[in-house]
Amino acid sequence: MTDTASKSGKNALIWLIVSAVVIALDQWSKAWVLASLPEYTPVPVIDGFWNWYRSYNTGAAFSFLSDAGGWQKYFFMVLAVAISGLLARWLARTPRGDWKTALPYALVIGGAIGNVIDRLMHGHVVDFIQWYVGKYHWPSFNIADSAIVAGAIGIAAYGLFAGKPEGDRRPGTDKA
Repeated sequence: MTDTASKSGKNALIWLIVSAVVIALDQWSKAWVLASLPEYTPVPVIDGFWNWYRSYNTGAAFSFLSDAGGWQKYFFMVLAVAISGLLARWLARTPRGDWKTALPYALVIGGAIGNVIDRLMHGHVVDFIQWYVGKYHWPSFNIADSAIVAGAIGIAAYGLFAGKPEGDRRPGTDKA
């Protein structure tokens, strides 16, 4: 990442529109869940695989620290805002057309802020998507969680498989 994107005005901050869409879909879906689904009662979507299952998470992924006594709510909010701020700064330094970098950042920002809104409004995160096979259930999750995971996979995949920048792919530039 270079500062040329922010200096030229052609940075990737426009990708924050994706973050806003993730936040809107996440909050809309959670409002529907809170108005329509019973608590802790599976509602089959695809029998043998997928339920709507309204539950709450005061912790992080897989209910990590969910029974820590309440301080974790503030910790996860501060962490999410800090990570979102860092990613937004990186977006400002990313060229607008670099979607392989910008899209994953925007997804993580949208998901993180969606869950922060839940913690502020409800004191916990509303989860409602439950996948399972037989008696084995994946922990319930939501759209914000899905965006965070997709973004994190994108960041990792692009980081691992991006290779050299285009300018370094000229013959004779390889240093063996």
